[in-house]
Amino acid sequence: AVVSTQSTGGGYLGVQHYYTHVNRGGLDLRLDYHLQNGTLVDEMRHDLDGVYSTDIYTDRALSVINAHDASQPLFLYLAYTAPHRPFLVPESAVTEFTSHMETATTARKHYAAMISVVDRGVGQVVDALEEQGLRENTLLVFMSDNGASFTNAGSNYPLRGGKHSLQEGGVRSVSFVNSPLLQKTGYTNTNLHHVTDWYATFQVLAGDHPEQVEKEQLEVDGLNIWDSISQNKSSGREEVLINMRTPEEISSEMDPRYANSLVDGHMTNFFVIRSGNWKLFSGTGYVFEGWTSWNLLEGLAGKEERESSGTKLYDLTSDPGEENDLSTEFPQIVQELLDKAPTYRENMRKIEARNKTHGGNVNREWHPWVKLPN
Repeated sequence: AVVSTQSTGGGYLGVQHYYTHVNRGGLDLRLDYHLQNGTLVDEMRHDLDGVYSTDIYTDRALSVINAHDASQPLFLYLAYTAPHRPFLVPESAVTEFTSHMETATTARKHYAAMISVVDRGVGQVVDALEEQGLRENTLLVFMSDNGASFTNAGSNYPLRGGKHSLQEGGVRSVSFVNSPLLQKTGYTNTNLHHVTDWYATFQVLAGDHPEQVEKEQLEVDGLNIWDSISQNKSSGREEVLINMRTPEEISSEMDPRYANSLVDGHMTNFFVIRSGNWKLFSGTGYVFEGWTSWNLLEGLAGKEERESSGTKLYDLTSDPGEENDLSTEFPQIVQELLDKAPTYRENMRKIEARNKTHGGNVNREWHPWVKLPN
């Protein structure tokens, strides 16, 4: 299948200033990075200085949709940076969307306004798809990469923990799927899915059949979850490795400052897995958090303990907030889950040396700095 693949531009370093689009001393905003007459061209956008990033991405998405040939497939990747820090948003949006939040902090109001501007942009994208006659055959997936940061203005309650932790508040991300192609709609899907499953699913929906190609294909980690999403059938996924870290699997070439990651004075050496309704924490060096003070809930406000060692077992069906450790009551479940670690360890790749450098900052612009082999 030949699919027109479009992105909305953006940056290489992730977070950036919402108006200057600068990160670490260099402009990090481009329209595209593409091959032109044998040369890779990085189309930097100095002309957008002062324009709000969320609006830039929305406008770019609308231009792609409006110019698209409706007879051809389209994959559009629209990755907003909002509501990531810094909490910047037009004051007009704060006035429009948060006038009812009289007791909220400034950060909380800005956070809410940032989300509202994203929401407005998504609505404009949907309207454009309908106007171009693309809506009936389009699958819309709205998702996030992690839960709200533990110390920011967001909240993951009733889930515990936040970004950087391995608890449900950090790793379980809310998403929604909307499409006329869905056979079942208006329900909450509680099946177990992993972010890698999206690629495998999009691959099938786009008509790609790698098994029919003679060229050797890379193994895909994810599962095709289309039947799970469209019909609420089982996803076929029974477990997810949340994370694991063992010192012996860290490359000797890696900078010790990153290899010897310390949490509460312990070398990171942990195994965290979910299998069915069970979730196991084991080892040392994992981040274990409470709830943030942003919840403003009696008895939970400011409850921000951070632990980092020991074995903990939770039944997520009855205890999604990970409050009741059942490891001593179900030692056989603990052992069954621990027995899965060697298989995962056998398939791990060593963590290689990171190329942390400012070599990509050329004349106060960020460009790719890793040289590809000829």
